[in-house]
Amino acid sequence: MNETRTRPSMTQTILVVEDEDLIRETVALNLEDEGFRVLICDNGRKALTTIREAEQLDLVILDLMLPTLNGLDMCRLLRKEGNTVPILMLTAKSAESDRVMGLEVGADDYLAKPFGMRELVARCRALLRRNQQFIHPPAILRCRDIYLDPEECRVTVRSQRVDLSPKEFRLLELFMRNPRRVWSRDQLLERVWGPDFMGDSKTVDVHIRWLREKLEANPSQPEYLMTVRGFGYRFG
Repeated sequence: MNETRTRPSMTQTILVVEDEDLIRETVALNLEDEGFRVLICDNGRKALTTIREAEQLDLVILDLMLPTLNGLDMCRLLRKEGNTVPILMLTAKSAESDRVMGLEVGADDYLAKPFGMRELVARCRALLRRNQQFIHPPAILRCRDIYLDPEECRVTVRSQRVDLSPKEFRLLELFMRNPRRVWSRDQLLERVWGPDFMGDSKTVDVHIRWLREKLEANPSQPEYLMTVRGFGYRFG
């Protein structure tokens, strides 16, 4: 069996490889209800062909015990071929050695039978999010000679690495995500220090001065962090 079940609004495609009819149909229906496009297969050989020929495939839900080609061997073959599609492995075996073996041959997550559909869907979404973050990492922010990498918490200015404190980094990221927006001291305190901060608003002025010393060629005549008198600060 190798079928495609589609709805017009579905964008992400999940292949369900399971030889037990009831489980396969139940999983497919629940995923469809969650808005996914679902492909189904009932044996390993057909599933392997489907994966190799698929134009779009975002996740594979793979049973461990399958006819013609078991889940472990199938997973091992895919990874050997360089296929990086996320794999959620299902099995009736709950021994730790079986779980470890599945992960070692390339599965990304493991779910033992019997399982709840809510947990299955949650694990699918988590794997899809993780994969999207890997494919599309957070964009590096840039303003002229300043680069800020949110993923690595790294800032370079005029091609030189600049070390910022956590508060300085969060301030700069907030400014760079909202260029030319004017922020009051109270707004900056709430966004960076949090609503429970009990200190003085001059804390913002101190951190702005420190940032200017690290970012500006001439801190006394800033080109990036500008003071808007009577209102607060803006970037750019």
